[in-house]
Amino acid sequence: MPETSKFTSGRVLVVAFEGWNDAGEAASGAVRTLKEQLEMYPIAEVDPEDYFDYQFNRPTVATDEDGARGIVWPSVTAYGPVSHAEGPGSNVYLLLGSEPSRGWKTFTSEIIEVAEDAEITGIVFLGAMLADVPHTRPISVFVSSDNSEVREALGVERSTYEGPVGILSILAHAADEAGIPTLSIWASVPHYVHNAPSPKATLALIEKLEEYVAVVIPRGDLVEESAAWESGIDTLAGEDEDMAAYIEQLEQARDTVDSPEASGEAIAQEFEQYLRKRDGKDGRGPAGDEPWRPPAV
Repeated sequence: MPETSKFTSGRVLVVAFEGWNDAGEAASGAVRTLKEQLEMYPIAEVDPEDYFDYQFNRPTVATDEDGARGIVWPSVTAYGPVSHAEGPGSNVYLLLGSEPSRGWKTFTSEIIEVAEDAEITGIVFLGAMLADVPHTRPISVFVSSDNSEVREALGVERSTYEGPVGILSILAHAADEAGIPTLSIWASVPHYVHNAPSPKATLALIEKLEEYVAVVIPRGDLVEESAAWESGIDTLAGEDEDMAAYIEQLEQARDTVDSPEASGEAIAQEFEQYLRKRDGKDGRGPAGDEPWRPPAV
């Protein structure tokens, strides 16, 4: 990887949204981990009134440390490193929040303006999709870029997907038009545990991010949580013959791939299949659910 890459030498914005792009809360979990482990502070926040449908992204009530109850509104916040931060991570910025439900063009313009004001030189988008993969194998991760210079410098592929997209794709297109190169990193989450957060997928995204961005990210409790997640699913499968048989089929399919992790082409196919399922084009419904689902963890 060339040292001159903007993803290793410049200011990098790492982006994740809760919702459609965030199976198993893996992508948002990865950015939250960065926020917790690095010295960050809020530099910008969008007005939720402009971009959220509160019947879809409902505000919540929460109790603070003093016992006072308050309303928490859905939002999107950008974070930057504290002024005295030095060394790995001091060039990393974050964008985290719920996927907006309206006003995407205006929202995108606002985010690109924030990136330009922060002198961001590269943006990494994190996402996670539900896929027919076993929880017992390494998490498949697909890396792509629409920027030819980024693909050549980092040795990544270009997505060939055509179809419905989330806010990540809208932002990526706008960033490229604004001259900010982008990189997308997507993890595959086992669909049969779609109701639970997947720390194993979060960990896989963080490990892949470190390959392209000059930052060392402390893992916190992720390693232990990943092991507990896998162990918990093993326990469920041990009590459900149908689930165990299905997982074994997925393992056999995965093991036919030459490398321990699926090839870029195979993961790209998973990605495209996932998005088509979300659009309901394969007859499974808008969420792409299989007719049968084992118990959710």
